[in-house]
Amino acid sequence: MGWKSKLILPYARLVVRKEKHWRARPLEAQERIFRYLIDQGKRTAFGRDHHFDAIHDYESFKEAVPLRGYEEIKSYIERTMAGELSVLWPGRPQYFSKTSGTTSGTKYIPLSKESIPTHINAARNALMFYVVEKNDASVFDGKIMFISGSPKLEQRGDIRIGRLSGIVNYHVPAYAKANQLPSYESNCIEDFELKLEKIIDETIDADMRMISGIPPWVQMYFEKIVKRTGRKVGEVFPNFQVFIYGGVNYEPYRPVISELIGRHVDGIETYPASEGFIAYQDTQDEEGLMLNVHGGIFFEFIPMDEYGKPDARRLSLKEVELNTNYALVINNNAGLWSYDIGDMVRFVSKDPYRIVVTGRTKHFISAFGEHVIGEEVEWAMGTTAEKHGARVQEFHVAPQVTPPEGGLPYHEWLIEFEKEPENPEAFRLDLDKALRSRNVYYDDLIRGRILQPLKFRPLRKNAFRKLMHSRGKLGGQNKVPRLSNDRNFAKDLEKYSVDEEFRS
Repeated sequence: MGWKSKLILPYARLVVRKEKHWRARPLEAQERIFRYLIDQGKRTAFGRDHHFDAIHDYESFKEAVPLRGYEEIKSYIERTMAGELSVLWPGRPQYFSKTSGTTSGTKYIPLSKESIPTHINAARNALMFYVVEKNDASVFDGKIMFISGSPKLEQRGDIRIGRLSGIVNYHVPAYAKANQLPSYESNCIEDFELKLEKIIDETIDADMRMISGIPPWVQMYFEKIVKRTGRKVGEVFPNFQVFIYGGVNYEPYRPVISELIGRHVDGIETYPASEGFIAYQDTQDEEGLMLNVHGGIFFEFIPMDEYGKPDARRLSLKEVELNTNYALVINNNAGLWSYDIGDMVRFVSKDPYRIVVTGRTKHFISAFGEHVIGEEVEWAMGTTAEKHGARVQEFHVAPQVTPPEGGLPYHEWLIEFEKEPENPEAFRLDLDKALRSRNVYYDDLIRGRILQPLKFRPLRKNAFRKLMHSRGKLGGQNKVPRLSNDRNFAKDLEKYSVDEEFRS
């Protein structure tokens, strides 16, 4: 180990010891955060509007503060942008994180001087748990990289605005900053294809130890390295030790990225969002991500079978059950209150509390009452592709309610293959069988001849990248929707079909 890793290892042990203290006391941590948030909220316009002075416990909080999405908080955001102080949180935000909403257009999520450290510390903690588990901090003796959005920020009065990944670049800890790639200049390039080429120029001969980013965009980076050098990424970077990822389910990307690397590299999964750093992987040996129970967020959960109903229950952490899908709701130290972030999670452990992300509350198919979610289609695709030796670059699923060719409706899977299955018909039937095994309602619809088995449409190479580029959403934090209850995304993909005629 180098001198830096020798210094960081004892520091990592201190960090992990502190985190394990709260991991063992999750309900106490949540109660402390709840009390702190309510105390701070009393000093805000939102707190006065919602009578925070009368809130004494979680039950009275739920009575005073209704569930909300971005549209319900937008007027408070606009007042803050206009310069008003202490609207949602005492003082003014340090930043607004600019995100793309599915229903609200561009959203501006506040980040306060109190919330920024919780983002940075959670990312640090994930890495420190890994270092302690391995008893090896040599990852810090080489170069590290986060493929992120541009760090260029807009100025709106006294508040700076940018993508979360760009904002975080200004708060990288000193022990990592000196080793960080790419350069600020390369990171600021807006054209993602050109940006990747510049990043490769800077990293191709570097001693890369850690690489981080959203899987589809890291995959693009790896593909370009292999194309330029003719070698696997693991050969180009012989000391590449750990890949940190988040933002989308990694499983559909795992086979392709593993092949591009060409050897085993450890992975650390994280669950960051503009609204807060929700969870992170704390061990290589257990399923799920450890909920960040003392990271400035008080969590609420709505059972998905009640989601959207007026009398839907809102549960605190102590009330959740294992193996149940919940909509995730947060209250944070930047002034978001009972805010529905649009994600579904499922607990796989309560000692400690660990979750898996099962999809988006708005990304599902239920055109016929089946309520197929992201976790189900991703599992079905992964299982079937492995069985048939196929490799999938990307896919999207949408209902075909009134098939142009006639007959019963069905789910259409638009798939970009890296390697096609040898027997497409057997692949189709097995894919349908896999989904039916995970969703009893879909199975009932097939058995009852309300739906016919799924069909798939092969797409040309780079179909998804070309579509995302045409929409101005290539790179950064932009993600491909895996499924939708309408055909808007699917219609745009149809022009990239391998054949002009539909292929099942």
